[in-house]
Order: sequence, then structure tokens, then C-alpha cells
Amino acid sequence: MPTPLPPIEKHPLEPFLPAGARLLMLGSFPPKRERWSMEFFYPNRINDMWRIMGLLFFGAKDHFECPAEKRFDKERIVDFCTHLGLALYDTASEVRRLKDNASDAFLEVVTPTDLRALLQQIPHCRAIVATGEKAAEVVSQCFGCSKPAVGASAEFTFAGRTLRLWRMPSSSRAYPLPLDRKADHYRRMFLFEGIL
Repeated sequence: MPTPLPPIEKHPLEPFLPAGARLLMLGSFPPKRERWSMEFFYPNRINDMWRIMGLLFFGAKDHFECPAEKRFDKERIVDFCTHLGLALYDTASEVRRLKDNASDAFLEVVTPTDLRALLQQIPHCRAIVATGEKAAEVVSQCFGCSKPAVGASAEFTFAGRTLRLWRMPSSSRAYPLPLDRKADHYRRMFLFEGIL
């Protein structure tokens, strides 16, 4: 008897698309809910995304943390992303976890996100930031551009706009790069895009 397939999970969050968004940051898919410390993107406390942002924009990696409550401060993060013009979502709207973890290596994309529809909702967006290997793969396939090396970008055209796809190192602790080195990649991208 064949082993039953794991269940299909639907994305638990709506896209975060603030008015005037200039960058669309795309991961692969959120971790299981028991790993969340807030109801927002990159919710796992051991994920370094909000530490990278705190370090780059406020000089303090713990800027977005509420250490006594062991969570990130969602309200502060939402205000920051809105002010910065940073839209957030993921490249999969439905997945199967082939192993009981959040690793991209064991994530089967059942339904990719309609990235074209997302971009149509944020007409000022000029760059997509893929926060890992699988996200970069899905974006490059969707728009027919080359998948850049980590820290690099590739141009593509969509609806008369020239955009860049940036591939960043994963903010997961499983990605073997120290926090400050990950932050350096993000710093160069934000500087290039005129945001830092």
C-alpha cells in the first residue's frame, strides 16, 4: 500500500502590499504555526530576517524583538515595512511538507503564487527580493529570467516595467552564513535600490 501524501497546506496570510511599495520580498512558505511568534511574515523567532532589518536600519539586531515575551513586535514591523515601501508574500500559495519541518528542500510547491497579479497591485515596485533558493527559482521561472547568484540580481520586463530579481541568502538559521554576512548582502541590495 503506498504511503499517503502529506496534506496540502494553504498559505495562512494575505499578501502585505502597502501603497507605494517599491520592493516585493518573497520567501517560499511560512513555517508550521507552532513555530510562529507573531501573525506576520518570517514569524519564527529563530529566523534572522527581522534581526537583519534591525541591524541595517537601526544598528541593533534586537530592534524588533520583545524578549520578555519571546516574540517579534508585529506592529513595529508592519509600520517599518509600510514606511519603507516593502511588500511581503511568498512564492507558494499551497504546499505539501514532505518532512515535518520548514526546510525548502522538503517543500513541494503545489500551487505557485500568481506573482504577476501581485505586481499589478504594486505599480511602483521596481525589484523583487527572493529570500532563498526556492523563492528565486520560482520567480525566475515565472518571469523567464536567469536565477542570479546569491547577492546578485537579474533584470526582467513585466507590463512595460523593467524590474530586478535579487537573490538573497536565506534568513533561516539553517543557512550556513553568519548574521553579519547575511546583512551585508541585504545592505548592498538596499543601497543599490536607494532605500538605505
